[in-house]
Amino acid sequence: MDLKSNHATPVLTDPAAPINKSRLGMHSSLLPYSPPLAVFPPGILLTIPRKKAGILDEFRSSIWLDAMKSSSPPPKKITKDVSNEYSSTDADVAYNAWMAKYPSAIASFEQIANHAKGKRIALFLDYDGTLSPIVDNPECAFMSDAMRANVKKVAKYFPTAIISGRSREKVYEFVRLTELYYAGSHGMDIMGPVREHISNDLPDCIRSMDEQGKKVNLFQPAGEFLPVIDEVFRSLVQCTKDIVGAKVENNKFCVSVHYRNVDEKSWTVVAQRVHDVLKDYPHLRLTHGRKVLEVRPVINWDKGKAVTFLLESLGLSHCDDVLPIYVGDDRTDEDAFKVLREGNRGYGILVGSAPKESNAAYSLRDPLEVMEFLKSLMTLKK
Repeated sequence: MDLKSNHATPVLTDPAAPINKSRLGMHSSLLPYSPPLAVFPPGILLTIPRKKAGILDEFRSSIWLDAMKSSSPPPKKITKDVSNEYSSTDADVAYNAWMAKYPSAIASFEQIANHAKGKRIALFLDYDGTLSPIVDNPECAFMSDAMRANVKKVAKYFPTAIISGRSREKVYEFVRLTELYYAGSHGMDIMGPVREHISNDLPDCIRSMDEQGKKVNLFQPAGEFLPVIDEVFRSLVQCTKDIVGAKVENNKFCVSVHYRNVDEKSWTVVAQRVHDVLKDYPHLRLTHGRKVLEVRPVINWDKGKAVTFLLESLGLSHCDDVLPIYVGDDRTDEDAFKVLREGNRGYGILVGSAPKESNAAYSLRDPLEVMEFLKSLMTLKK
């Protein structure tokens, strides 16, 4: 099937948007991203006026810009009172109220430990913003030696996987641990344990070898998109090369357009350039991360389904004595949080210092707290 067309407009979607037609078919219910609680007249989100070719209409431009701004909230402002001591702000009050809904996984660890009694823990981790800090240059998102040591230890006691928007190869280069399983491109590139029935049921799952020569199952449900992803990557590099601070990253089955270092006045320009490229690719969708626009295939696959796949591969699916825990900081991690919440199967833990609605059950502020949580988990190893 031709993945390119001259008669379509790219769809900006929330990562959690349902897609119930698999493979290459477009789903009629894909909606453009909208801020929480936004209300629009019926049908308006599927109609994109084109008064002039290559120019976003004012309404759509505003929606995109709002989404880009909300993808990474500004840091909290700290004020001083007359006694020269730091005082709480409205943001602090809001955060404390948010923490009541999403309590700290460290402060609530006893509750988690009680629920884990008699159960086997399966651990799933995002990478950027979870195991490593968010940095200006995505090529420098290194995890600390202390974090690596703790991830290695926890993986000795519990089956552990990293599920990232990065390519699987890039994540492995950053982590360099053979004790883990890796899923890149938002779960569209999974290297997991060998399970005979997995290979038989899924045509995109093939037997392979990891770096140590160990047999693994390699699952790539978006394999046929590789040529078009490479094509779009080259086009996005070309069309954004004059935007100071913009960086385009090829993550194998998705393309990330980073605008963290772009002047906010030029964010609309970034959105416009991406829009102009994607208008010819109806089988690709655009989602938001933390100051990044991500181009992904329109297929029925996400981090939540990657978690389900890995649990099945590990022989832990449909078991009452298994407690999956997923730790992540981004919008795309919500798919995994939702899977665990809806099935009452385990816990999602949101990493972040700013309040936002989530399907997670608990929260951690930053990678340092993630490391403390991992240390706590190791006390449950027996």
